[in-house]
Amino acid sequence: MSASVQDAPLLPPAPVRGSTLARFLDSDVYASFRRSKLAMGAFAVTLVFFLLALAAPWISPQNPYDPAQLELMNSNLPPLWYADGVAPFTLGTDDQGRDVLSAVFYGLRLSLVVGLLGVLVSGTLGILLGLLAGYFGGFVDTLIMRVADVQLTFPAILIALVVDGVAKAAVGSQMDTNAAIGLIVLSIGLSFWVQYARTVRSSVLVEKNKDYVQAGRLIGLSSPVIMVRHVLPNVLGPVFVIATINLALAIITEATLSFLGTGLPDSMPSLGTLIRTGNRFLFSGEWWIVAFPGLALAGLVLAINLLGDWLRDALNPKLQ
Repeated sequence: MSASVQDAPLLPPAPVRGSTLARFLDSDVYASFRRSKLAMGAFAVTLVFFLLALAAPWISPQNPYDPAQLELMNSNLPPLWYADGVAPFTLGTDDQGRDVLSAVFYGLRLSLVVGLLGVLVSGTLGILLGLLAGYFGGFVDTLIMRVADVQLTFPAILIALVVDGVAKAAVGSQMDTNAAIGLIVLSIGLSFWVQYARTVRSSVLVEKNKDYVQAGRLIGLSSPVIMVRHVLPNVLGPVFVIATINLALAIITEATLSFLGTGLPDSMPSLGTLIRTGNRFLFSGEWWIVAFPGLALAGLVLAINLLGDWLRDALNPKLQ
């Protein structure tokens, strides 16, 4: 007996668990990403927009919001490929002498910041309410879902307009830039939380009846600990898809509010404010003031939407 044990081959050591990056590179999601040229292209375009926004202070020919760098003599200059074009204004200037290319870079920055913060607020609120509704059920579930049903009857842009209008009526229309950004982020966050809440609630209703939740209750874990540490990680897959798609919706909502004059102030305009400003000169021949911010907004939203569509299909087990 002892001889057979000694002659038995040694088992290989247990494999060391790889890093998070290694597991991701070996996952089905990454394999699906590599197979989809459209997803790779959308990711590349989105990454370029993010890098341009981050590097705006270093790559822009001028700071378009610094009055010391603006000259009215440079107003309404055409793009550089026109005979009247002047360097370094590659895409021309607006009526205040601001370089359009620089304004687009800085506008991208503000639009992405507002969009990301809006998604963060709406996602946090929606996930929290969805967890509470799905885990506790009863009156809590009924109350949260009826509020969600009522909000679904109104367009998101209308909710944002109402929140923005009520806040400005309460504190006054004169706000600094930070307060204006915070208000529009809050407006977007209160407009898009419903999708997160309904999705998380549906997933929690399934997860809370599984053995690991019952085991957590038996060993005395509190409900908040079970929800946050054990249930939440298992319901985040659909949330990532919603967040990606809602990022594009949040940017569009911010641009719409700014175009209507209820968004960010003219002193720190986003892409929506630049489009509103350039729209006044569209029929007078200065088409570049509105065209290039509009193209940047369209390209950014399209790339994010395509990325969100791919992520939705990649995380759908029925399509694997």
